[in-house]
Amino acid sequence: MLWACIRLPHLALDAVLRRVEDPARPLALVSGPAQLRSLHAVNDSAADAGLRPGMRLTAAHALCSDVALIEHDDTTESRCQRFLAAWAYRHSSLVSAQWSGAIVLEASASFRLFGPWPRFERRLRDELGVLGFRHRIALAPTPRAALVFAGLRDGYTLIDPDALAGTLDRVPVRRAALPDDAGERLHRMGVRTLQDARALPRDGLRRRFGVDLSGHLDRLYGEADDPLEWYQPPDHFDMRVELGYEVENHQALLFPLRRLVRDLAVYLSARDGGVQRFTMRLEHEQGHTDVPVGLLAAERDAALLMDIARNRLEQATIERPVVGLRLLAKELPPFVPVARDLFDTRPSQAVPWPQLRERLRARLGDDAVYRIAPSGDPRPERAWQRAGVDEDALCVRDAPVRPARPTWLLPQPVPLHAHGVRIVSGPERLESGWWDGDDVRRDYYVLETAQGQRAWAYADPGHRDGWMLHGWFA
Repeated sequence: MLWACIRLPHLALDAVLRRVEDPARPLALVSGPAQLRSLHAVNDSAADAGLRPGMRLTAAHALCSDVALIEHDDTTESRCQRFLAAWAYRHSSLVSAQWSGAIVLEASASFRLFGPWPRFERRLRDELGVLGFRHRIALAPTPRAALVFAGLRDGYTLIDPDALAGTLDRVPVRRAALPDDAGERLHRMGVRTLQDARALPRDGLRRRFGVDLSGHLDRLYGEADDPLEWYQPPDHFDMRVELGYEVENHQALLFPLRRLVRDLAVYLSARDGGVQRFTMRLEHEQGHTDVPVGLLAAERDAALLMDIARNRLEQATIERPVVGLRLLAKELPPFVPVARDLFDTRPSQAVPWPQLRERLRARLGDDAVYRIAPSGDPRPERAWQRAGVDEDALCVRDAPVRPARPTWLLPQPVPLHAHGVRIVSGPERLESGWWDGDDVRRDYYVLETAQGQRAWAYADPGHRDGWMLHGWFA
C-alpha cells in the first residue's frame, strides 16, 4: 500500500481567504484575550507590510492601518478539514483526518482509476487549487512516513518499502512529527536523528517518554499496524460563512453563496449522491430567515444549483441585516444521471430538459411550468388538462386514439370566411357533454383553403356549409 499525505500549512487562513472577495488585500487572523490580542496568521500582502504571526495587535496597526482583521475560529478550521476529508473521499475509500492540518489517503488502489502517481498527484493539486487551499503532498509506504515527508519537502515520493527505514533514519527528530514535544526533548538530550532515537534502549525510552513514542516509531517504520481513524462521510451537509459585516441586499450574498454551493457540489460528488432540497439560512444578529430550495429530481451540478439558489434568494425579502450565511442539506437521495444516446445529435451547448425545467421553475415560479395531460373528454376544449411537472403517471397515461389534431387550437371557434375550400378528410362526429349542460354535436373536417392552408373546422351534422374554424394544422 502507498499513502498520500496532504499537509495544509495555512488551513485557518485559507478557510477565510476563499470566502473574501479581495484576497489580495492585507488580512490577518487575530486571537487571544481582549487585552492581549495578537496575530494568529497573515496573508502575503500583510506579510509584505511587515506583519508576522504572534505580533501584538497594536504593533500590527502601527505598521499597516488598513489591514482587515478577522477573529480566528478553531471550529472553522476543523470544519474545513472535514470538508477536505469529504473531498478526498471521492479519490479513495480509505481517508483519515486524525492529524490536525493534514489529510491522509490510501493512493495505490486509485491508480487504476486516476492513472499513475504523477498524474494522480496533478489531479489532487489542481482540485485543491480550485478549492483555494495551499498544500504540500508526499507519498510513502506508511501514512505516518507520508506525514513526515510532506512536512520536509513538497512533492517527496518514496515508493520502495525497502528504502523506507534508511530514509527515515536521516530525518531530524524535531521534524519527524513525534507525539507531543518528544522531538524537542530528544534534541535537547543530544539525539539528532530518528536513527539515534531508535538506537536508544526501548525500556529507557518507554520510561522517559511513555508507550506512545515507541508505538509511534513502530508504526512510522511500518513494523506495526497503524489503526487510523477512518473518515466516514456524514449523511447531511452543513457549511456556514460568517460575513463579518452587515449585508442588506442580495447582490452582496452571491459571492459567499457561490462558494457554499461549490462546496456542496464537491460533497455530493464525494458521496456519489445528489440533493433535492436544501435551505439557505440568512443569519441575523437575532434569529434567522430560511430560504428553502426544492428540486423535482436529485441534482449535483454546481452551475445548476447556483442558478436555482440565486433565483430563490432574489425572490426572498431581506427584512433585517444579514451577518452570516449557512447552507443546510439533509435530504440527499441517490443521484441518477440522465441517460443519453451514444449518437446524440443534440448541440453541445444545449441544456438538458431536467436542468432547463429547474431553471424555469426557479426564475418564473413553481406554477409557471407545467405539463399537458390527456383527458377522456372528446370535446376539443376539454380534451387536455394541466398537470404538474412531476406528475409523470398522469402525463404518460395512454391518450384515447383519435384522428390527427391541429397544432394550433383556437380558444373559441370562429366563422371561416374562405372561398374555394376543399375537403381533405372527414367527417369526424363529436357528440358529448349532455351531462354538464354544455352539449355539443359537430361534424369535424380537415379543409384546405385556396392558399394551401389546412384548417380544422366543423359544421352542423349533415351539412357542408357554415364552417366554424377551430384550429390550424402546421
